[in-house]
Amino acid sequence: MSETDATQAMERTPAAEISTMAAGTEVRVAGWVHRVRELGQVSFVVLRDRSGFVQIVYDGPSPVTPETVVSIQGRTASNEKAPGGMEVKANATEVLGPAAADAPISVAGDPDSIGIETLLDHRILSLRMPKVRGMFELQSEIVRLFADYLRGFDFTEVKTSKLIGSGTEGGTGLFEVDYFGERVFLAQSPQFYKQAMVASGLERVFEIGAAYRAEKHDTPRHLNEYVSLDVEMGFIDGIDDLMDLELGILSHIFDGIRDGSAASVLTEYGASVPDRETLSRTPRIDYEEAKNIASERTGKRLFDLNPEAERALCDWALAEHGIEAVFVTGFPRKKRPFYTWPEGRQTASFDLLFRGLEITTGGKRIHDYEMLVAELPKFGMKPEDLGDYLTIFRYGCPPHGGFAIGLERLTQKILGLENIKAASLFPRDRKRVRP
Repeated sequence: MSETDATQAMERTPAAEISTMAAGTEVRVAGWVHRVRELGQVSFVVLRDRSGFVQIVYDGPSPVTPETVVSIQGRTASNEKAPGGMEVKANATEVLGPAAADAPISVAGDPDSIGIETLLDHRILSLRMPKVRGMFELQSEIVRLFADYLRGFDFTEVKTSKLIGSGTEGGTGLFEVDYFGERVFLAQSPQFYKQAMVASGLERVFEIGAAYRAEKHDTPRHLNEYVSLDVEMGFIDGIDDLMDLELGILSHIFDGIRDGSAASVLTEYGASVPDRETLSRTPRIDYEEAKNIASERTGKRLFDLNPEAERALCDWALAEHGIEAVFVTGFPRKKRPFYTWPEGRQTASFDLLFRGLEITTGGKRIHDYEMLVAELPKFGMKPEDLGDYLTIFRYGCPPHGGFAIGLERLTQKILGLENIKAASLFPRDRKRVRP
């Protein structure tokens, strides 16, 4: 072996690559001690890194303990019982980061056997659990695929302020912040700024960022801080343009996670996603029709699309169209923000329900200045309440609209999670502000 070959052989090898190497190859692996099993004359250690697992073999007792970060030199050896059929016989071990022995949860355990609140109370450790961590690897792919699809259609990514002087959603559910003695708020959405950037001439924009809702929910479907995948597009003819765009985005995301690096996460969770053809069958029904369908399926007279109605509508869509998704359009004026384009008592707006949960709200916006000013009194608002917002329309703005997809809700429905808090790295609800 040449000096160059010897140097390359001693570089750190990802755990998942050990199974592809020839027996007798000298390697160095590094990561976290996932599990230790001692059998008297020999000890087996499962080492974990970002790529996967590798089995390490020691003669005699193990010199390492769970969650200790180590670097190990050794030689590969065949073992059909080891992950991938190959293990590493250790020659030298260096402890890089010792771990205390009093861990409150076992990282090698099954997260499904641990309550959600316990997992969140010990989030620093539970994020090390491969199944939990995999969820956020999948989330990273969702974000990447979302952005890649939109860039392919000439959308520009923007990053907007999360500190605002007034609420474009009508002023309710806002977190108040003391900003150098002045009262400001955490943004519920980037709505103001998305519309400003459409009017700036960019025409098509998107943002991936945090949004905040000061609502006192305590349910498996609500967070007070969440990641919003926002889209806004100029020169639309109507909301069909927006719904078509969303189906394109979701098809791209689902194809990417099914066929890409996140496929193993779907397998781990026993999850699946619709293919492109199935997703294209997503029905579009009016709000009143949706209420009638939900009332018939639940046996109750429903006056709103509550969570039970959302589940019933997705069951109906599956039975009638073969897809657990449905667009509901034409929401009443009083149920949409003041800037939504009115159509009589209804609006040019929509929700997308997926597997029993609303994951998207969107619609066409009012882009005419005089029309928008005339709408404000109907919502108990005055022009002076909106600061700079009206300036967007006073100086010319094209017809436009947009929508937002909740990242955690989409993740929850893809993986079949019982609680949305599991899909947030460090969730914030009315009782939790740590870690």
